[in-house]
Amino acid sequence: MTPAVWGAVLGGSLAAGLLLVVARVRVLRRPQLAVRVLPYLRDLPHTGALPRPASSGDGLVAALLQPAADTVERVLGGATSVRRRLQRAAIDKTVHEFRIEQVLWGVVAFAVAAAIGVLRMLTAPGSALTWLLVSAIAFVSGVLARDTWLTSQVRSRERRILAEFPTVAELLALAVAAGEGPVAALDRVVRRSGGELSTDLARVLADIRTGEPVGAAFDAMAASTGLPLVARFAQGVAVAVERGTPLADVLHAQAADVREAGRRELIETAARKEVFMMVPVVFLVLPVRISNIHV
Repeated sequence: MTPAVWGAVLGGSLAAGLLLVVARVRVLRRPQLAVRVLPYLRDLPHTGALPRPASSGDGLVAALLQPAADTVERVLGGATSVRRRLQRAAIDKTVHEFRIEQVLWGVVAFAVAAAIGVLRMLTAPGSALTWLLVSAIAFVSGVLARDTWLTSQVRSRERRILAEFPTVAELLALAVAAGEGPVAALDRVVRRSGGELSTDLARVLADIRTGEPVGAAFDAMAASTGLPLVARFAQGVAVAVERGTPLADVLHAQAADVREAGRRELIETAARKEVFMMVPVVFLVLPVRISNIHV
């Protein structure tokens, strides 16, 4: 083949590649249906920010990391556990998106370890294989660190839910005792409060307004939560609505149970840390006191 033919082939390949990239970027920059529709649904409560449209950079990064994310999923498994924790942490991501984020954490850790290794080998030449092994361990550690942080996010959110639960339950009890129905009382509390539990109750209210029975909506909340106290609260409300039990009494009892559980947990925590509380006395106060006596 002559150079002119080779130039024509390379030019055509380059033009086709550029056209494919431009077409893909235009598709990725197109706003999602939820972003276009949700602003016009004024009758539903706002439970958070609107979904962020995927940018072209996000799409390209996800496409590049998809094989690695699939490999992490095959090696680690536990997609059901990850989906459950994402739901409990109120993180609007799929398992695949979370796996991509894990790979990103691993890549960042790998890059940091590799950069340190290159700098060390420039100043003090050593084994490249050792630093390659360190970088691989850093990649695995980054992947596992994202999973550990997800568990930490779940625990942090559940602690905030338990902290605000008694107040929300008392507000619901007061609204019901004042003569409002369960849905009206729930709407009043959701509009007047803010927090993690209020966000979950707003989702329950949205399900009720879309036609789901009150008992079924609270049963779904009880099934999705990871807190036994909140699950008992939701089941108690569902049973009270279905069987006609006085709802205000149920809510007051639920709030009292949560306060008692918090008080008991505080006492147990203090008992477990009793030894650590003695450390300042034994190693700081007592030596100073003995030295003063000798002086």
